Amino acid sequence: MSLPRIALTAGDPAGIGPEIVAKAAADPAVRAVCEPVIFATTPAAPIRIGEVSAAAGQAAYDTIVSAVAAARRGEVDAIATAPINKLAWAQAGLPWKGHTDLLAHLCGVSRVAMLFHAPQLKVVLITVHVPLCDVAALLTPDLVAETIRLTAASLPQFGLARPRLALAGLNPHAGESGLLGTEDDEVLAPAVAAARAAGVDIQGPFPADTVFVRAARGEFDCVLACYHDQGLIPVKLLAFGQAVNVTIGLPIIRTSVDHGTAFDIAGRGVADAGSMIEAVKLAAQMATRR
Repeated sequence: MSLPRIALTAGDPAGIGPEIVAKAAADPAVRAVCEPVIFATTPAAPIRIGEVSAAAGQAAYDTIVSAVAAARRGEVDAIATAPINKLAWAQAGLPWKGHTDLLAHLCGVSRVAMLFHAPQLKVVLITVHVPLCDVAALLTPDLVAETIRLTAASLPQFGLARPRLALAGLNPHAGESGLLGTEDDEVLAPAVAAARAAGVDIQGPFPADTVFVRAARGEFDCVLACYHDQGLIPVKLLAFGQAVNVTIGLPIIRTSVDHGTAFDIAGRGVADAGSMIEAVKLAAQMATRR
């Protein structure tokens, strides 16, 4: 039986992406589970390693477009992406904030979510790269319900046939019955009740300062977090360098690292490829299951 072909995109060429992709592609643990295929684009103008530029941002974008096209044609079985720089994309005039919304656009889907997969903890973000002051208004019943649905439908890809989900509350103490905010009672709790009525094993909203501990100890398989840092602080505290970012809701498999472009160490040959290796291995595992 042939091994799955996994596209490794090099990310921003001014960052550590090219280095960690090369290291991951050569790693024996990676080559044991897949055939790595490196995708990279030469910038159209000179760039300086470790510096933000429009040319580097455009090259990173072009690389992703090429890899997604290859995946949709069936030439590769999954994509594992090295980090891009959001400011470089903005300087290149690109309207997307990052991989996730670009991938949704390229694949023609309206709803996707970010799942962070680590041995100790799995977390899905309901809102992602938005200012904290906007989170409450963005947490609509429809968005919460759809993210719960995507999560429940996607976790069987990781060997969880009937995942046990928990929803983290938005406010301290999950609102304390409205004393510390009404969103938990008026938006989150009804979404949980509707999902349970549809057969999803989900509980909450629970206070965010304890629900991640409960999940890490095995009570839940995955926690849905209301906003970016609420979910990523516990993941990175427990599993930095081991966690893998998975985009759920796409017709293709896409995994990624749990860190950024690290311009401060780019070009020095000292970047840790651990998260990239884990991203490729998880992509291969998912492709094999599919």
